[in-house]
Amino acid sequence: MVVIGRNEGERLARCLASAISMRPWPGPMEMVYVDSGSSDGSPEAATAAGVRVIRLNSNHPTAALGRNAGWRAAGNADFILFLDGDTLLDPDFPGAALAAMQANPDVAAVWGHRREINPAQSIYTRVFDLDWIYPPGNSAFCGGDVLMRRDVLESAGGYDEELIAGEEPELCRRMCAGGWRILHIDHAMTGHDLGMTSFRQYWMRSKRTGYALAKVSARFRHTQEPLWREESRNNLVRGFFWLLSPLASLPIAAALRSTWPIGLWLAGLALAAARSAWRARWKTRSLWTLALYGVHSHLQQIPILLGQLRYWLDRYRGLRRGLIEYR
Repeated sequence: MVVIGRNEGERLARCLASAISMRPWPGPMEMVYVDSGSSDGSPEAATAAGVRVIRLNSNHPTAALGRNAGWRAAGNADFILFLDGDTLLDPDFPGAALAAMQANPDVAAVWGHRREINPAQSIYTRVFDLDWIYPPGNSAFCGGDVLMRRDVLESAGGYDEELIAGEEPELCRRMCAGGWRILHIDHAMTGHDLGMTSFRQYWMRSKRTGYALAKVSARFRHTQEPLWREESRNNLVRGFFWLLSPLASLPIAAALRSTWPIGLWLAGLALAAARSAWRARWKTRSLWTLALYGVHSHLQQIPILLGQLRYWLDRYRGLRRGLIEYR
């Protein structure tokens, strides 16, 4: 079991406690915590919990770097369970994931349901909670919490340490290219503590998403099976529209001495949000949550766009960006 974290504080303590309390595993288990330069005593807390600690010494720490350091330093286990340090492990998930993997020898990775521990924490946590919900079955990707076959992980070369986000779908892309499947099972996996209470956090997390979107899509752009190419293009269109359209409505309203251009823009946003909310109605019965999610689905396109543009600017300048933290 490899847990990664950076300044998770009490969240890490809860994560390790939940991992230690998992249902009996059919065989020996080793726990490794990889720390990416915490200054809050996280490594000491993990040591006190009896967990092996690896401290990364890198000017450009990434989740991928941490996960690779963890599984490569561990013993010769056949399976690696990855966890983020801000999660709580469902005690029955490892056994359920192992059973699913053993029943499907062509499956390289198994993941389950991740949900927010406290979705009512803020409007931001509420909408991101719905982003974790996916239908079970074969999947093109997984998240940070996942059970993987070690031999497939090794043959794929592990996670790409150059990516500051999006490293899991990129790895899954390479695994699937090798003939393996990614399986999402209908089972609780982890509870997540997003800890997002401000618009700035929301903005920075979305920018990180855009940066990863641009970098991963650029990497596979000229391959036979491009990854995130359509998502990247769609964001460019939608992001520029939602960024420029309100700016255009203001001078038009001033020139016409009327508020109808602004009202027309707001009506367009409301209709687009309602359409997105309707499509996501299978995820929740809360009308308030669906309304927030509908607006979020469109307005987040702006910071995602800015993240994409930042990647291309960094690439033009030959810069290597480190973590884009939102907490």
